Amino acid sequence: MQTAVLTNTSVPEKKCIPDDPDALVREAAVIMGLDPDDPSTIPFACGDATVGSEIELQAAVIGNRYDADLPNLIRTSDYYGNIKKHDEIGDVSRKVLCHLDHYLDSNKDNVWENSWVSFPMKSLSRPALQMLDHDFHSDKSISGSAYRNDKSDFVFSVEEEEFIRIPVSYLLKISFCDALYSSGIPSALMSDTGKKMSEHFLSDNTSPEICSFHVGAMDSRNGYGEAIASETAIRFLLCSLVCQYANTAFGLKSSGQKAVVYFSPLVPQRQKYLNDSISDSFYRELFMSPCLSGWDVGEKKKEYMGLCHLVLSRSRLNALYKLREAGIIANDLVVLPKLSNTSLSNNGVHISMGSTMLRSLMEGEKPRLSEAHEKAVGDLVIKVYEHFLPLFPGLYSASPYRIPYEDMRPEKALSFLPHELDYTHLRMLWQRWIGKSSIRFLNIILHPSGEHDKDRTLKSVFSLKGDFIPDFRVIDYLASLLSTEKSSPLNGKVGNDEKLRKELEQLGVFSSSMSLYLLYKMRAFSKMGFTGYEGRYYSLFHDFKSDMKHAANLQLLITSLAYLYIARGEISHSMIPDTAFNESERRQIFYASAIGIKAFNVHSMTTNLFIKKIISRCRKARPSRRYPGYARVPVYDYMNALVETLETDGSVLIEAMSMQETIADLKQRISHYTEFSAAGKLLQGIMKKCSKKYKKPLAHDAAEFNRESERFYREDLRVSHMDEGLEYLAARLESMSSDEMNRELENISGGQTISEFLSQFRGRLGDGALTKEEIVSLIHYIVISEGRIKTA
Repeated sequence: MQTAVLTNTSVPEKKCIPDDPDALVREAAVIMGLDPDDPSTIPFACGDATVGSEIELQAAVIGNRYDADLPNLIRTSDYYGNIKKHDEIGDVSRKVLCHLDHYLDSNKDNVWENSWVSFPMKSLSRPALQMLDHDFHSDKSISGSAYRNDKSDFVFSVEEEEFIRIPVSYLLKISFCDALYSSGIPSALMSDTGKKMSEHFLSDNTSPEICSFHVGAMDSRNGYGEAIASETAIRFLLCSLVCQYANTAFGLKSSGQKAVVYFSPLVPQRQKYLNDSISDSFYRELFMSPCLSGWDVGEKKKEYMGLCHLVLSRSRLNALYKLREAGIIANDLVVLPKLSNTSLSNNGVHISMGSTMLRSLMEGEKPRLSEAHEKAVGDLVIKVYEHFLPLFPGLYSASPYRIPYEDMRPEKALSFLPHELDYTHLRMLWQRWIGKSSIRFLNIILHPSGEHDKDRTLKSVFSLKGDFIPDFRVIDYLASLLSTEKSSPLNGKVGNDEKLRKELEQLGVFSSSMSLYLLYKMRAFSKMGFTGYEGRYYSLFHDFKSDMKHAANLQLLITSLAYLYIARGEISHSMIPDTAFNESERRQIFYASAIGIKAFNVHSMTTNLFIKKIISRCRKARPSRRYPGYARVPVYDYMNALVETLETDGSVLIEAMSMQETIADLKQRISHYTEFSAAGKLLQGIMKKCSKKYKKPLAHDAAEFNRESERFYREDLRVSHMDEGLEYLAARLESMSSDEMNRELENISGGQTISEFLSQFRGRLGDGALTKEEIVSLIHYIVISEGRIKTA
């Protein structure tokens, strides 16, 4: 790359004083015993890492509007009654009631996302009833504590028969417990294992959230990323099975309430429509998790969930002022966002990795590594890692989305980005986004006005399509908060994130009581009991065996490489300055990659020496003609430069960890994006569902494309994911085969071998063809296999 593109700058050396993060990093490197020539001394490398994941699932209830809980709840609510009364006397616009009625009456598929379910209490076994009673207590850590104040929301009577009403997130837990005991008293192994597993059925703000049942080791013996791919696939299979069990055993299906769970990354379109028709408080009443499981004081956690929704809704509104300050909104003519925001209902996957080496150095009464060491090193690792983030959206996980023409307004499309990017990068990104979208005629940009009838006419007359986004979830969510001028969360100093949260609260962006949002987040030993990092940027994997496996491998390799840089003394906090502009400069590439923008700009005099090193490997970077003083760098070129950086700087790790296959897979995803990337594979499946067989997503109507994507996730992909889980379960059981375990399994399967038993389920998992007995047997197989796993 020509030196004219980025000008060399030097960073003065800092003095080694005790509170200097760079001094702490160097000191920590000595304590850790890092040797750049010996990969076995590098944290996370060569079998040092442990791994787990959190999956957020989409829950839905399939049934007509008279049987499903959600439409009944809306129709009988005081909110609906008041709206109807005010409509009758003309106090409110007729549109309000019409929108609500349209939501209730126009559901052709009878799919009610995030609806609760209800069924007779007598359907539950005694162990399930005991678990339910325990979870109804206000503080589960205190024996004999009073019941929750909102218990009446979950228990009601119809003609003297007692019913229970619960969200699907809790249904999974109670159904799992019931299935465990449905064949009588289970063995001690099954009982103990099942009890531990049940605690992993949690809930996100709205969706079911299920954490790994065990922490696995990422080593060559377990296939590194293969370990977490296998565990996640089997966990999803179990969730699907206990959901099917509930449909049968609790009579849900027979009462017109078929529950289903699946991976779907974006907020359902109908839920967005409903949100536009109701108040924020009523939205929380309908969709906020009651937190019955996973927390001792559930009502307190429920309040926290409500706070998150309230804060992000307010934050989205405050983003308008930043758009105006950035000059993106030239006047005050905007389409105001709703006071209720739906972003907390999107679903992702979090992959967390820990280091056994670092944990041992921080354990005991006299830990060798201090909290200050951990923070200084951890923040530096995250800053290095963030430069590699553009390799993930679209390539390994994705959330394809068609933005209609009328939504291509900055206050709508840019979502939370005003809180995540500096004004300069925000303007550049928006200009390039407009350039790639289909909102122009004869090279004249026709911005949507915000007036529905006018925009519909423009769209029709000039064939304006809007845009297609490969990974919209990370755009439609507050994924990573930008520093203020005085506070940076990654400057290597203990307490920096708390200071930033307080400042952001004053600005109306965040709450000081909420956990700070970052794309790659450190898991501190004092809070988690291990030292590691959580990747929070994964949307939807097309498959586990390729997408998730190699994504986890790449996350591990990049994290290890950051520690290798520290071992070599090649990286420091000084090289990646802690300013909002520098944070925005490196993160803009991630968002550009997610949106599908082809190029980004970096200041020619950037003080970020690490990004300069990467861009020096870009073959097609050149001085920008549009932005004097900036370099124009193609995203594709930057990705290839990242691959070269991995191969050159991390060659010793790639060789020691046998990561050649993952590097080859990465190159293939970049060079043959349509065929091998997660976005490409998901897109192919979605477009097969669409009525018209166009080859490009922009040719499809936006509403139909987004509707069919939800159908694809709910039907085809769900079954595919279950089949993968069954394959992984078979492989797990075969690998741990023993006479004792085989006898235990044969007792469940009636004398069949493992392969004979599992083969009968292939092709039958997703169509509801399994009997209750078959479902129970499969669940028990999974529990036994889980009980015999040795955790890391």
